[in-house]
Formats: sequence, C-alpha cells, structure tokens
Amino acid sequence: MHNELTRIDLEKMRQELDYRRITLRPQLLEEVKTARSFGDLSENFEYKAAKQEKNRNESRIRFLENMIRTARIYEDHSQADTVGLYDKVTVDLEEDGEEETWQVVTTVRQDVLHGLISKESPMGRALLGKRAGDRFWVQVDRDYGYYAQVRGIEKGQDDGSAALNRY
Repeated sequence: MHNELTRIDLEKMRQELDYRRITLRPQLLEEVKTARSFGDLSENFEYKAAKQEKNRNESRIRFLENMIRTARIYEDHSQADTVGLYDKVTVDLEEDGEEETWQVVTTVRQDVLHGLISKESPMGRALLGKRAGDRFWVQVDRDYGYYAQVRGIEKGQDDGSAALNRY
C-alpha cells in the first residue's frame, strides 16, 4: 500500500521525525530514568506515565517512518476551473438544502471540524475534477449516497498551514 502525499506532507513528516528522534526521545528516556529512581515500580505512577509517553513517542516514530517509506508523491494537475488538491469548494447538499465549504487535502492533514476533507473521503473523491455548476453523486457506503452540486471553487495551494494528523 502506498500513501499519496504532497512534498510538503513529506517534509513536515521528516521534520517531526527528526524532532522526535533527536530531541524528544532523549528527554523521555531521561524522564523514565528519573521516575524509576523514585522507588517501588509497582506503585510508581510517575514511572508508568513516563514509560507510556516514551512508548507513545516510539509508536509515532514507527508510524512516520512507515508513512515516509511507503509514500508516493501526489502532484495536483487540476485545471484552473476544476477542483483539485487544496482548493476551497462550496457545495450545495441537495438532501439537506445546506451549503458547505471545504478544502480538499491529503489524508494525513484532513480535519473535518475545520473544513479540511480528505481527497480519499467519499466527498473528496467525488469533488476532484468537478467544475462550478456540476451536479454529482456522493456514494458514502454500499447503501447510502446523495446528490450535491458545486457552487464555487476558490483555487488554493498547499501553504503548509494545515497540521499533520496525530493518529
């Protein structure tokens, strides 16, 4: 399996990986050693918390290494009048009679609560390549889908402001 990421996604991941390996790992190891010196490990909350944080960091390091190793660079070749990666799109949800505005991003930077939807989500997949005025079908799962219409497209680019997801 390959993860489609932008060059900025990869750079952000490499920076986080370097920080976690070079800066955070030694700090967390020192915290574990300090907490261990407090005595009885069976009742030592500080030790358990320090170990848990160290393990969380190691897990994130493995995750980032895997993502970087399996990544494929995604290049957006959308036309000026079609929806592409990092474009803000206003969509009319016909079923609800509501308009929503989303920015289409890569999976590792999606945050629906802040209007960032993954290009691999049902709506993101359906939006890519559409033009203003296009009516389209969004297939959510095997049994449910709905119609929507593109109301407007504001071309965008990856400025690096969208943070990486934690997990």
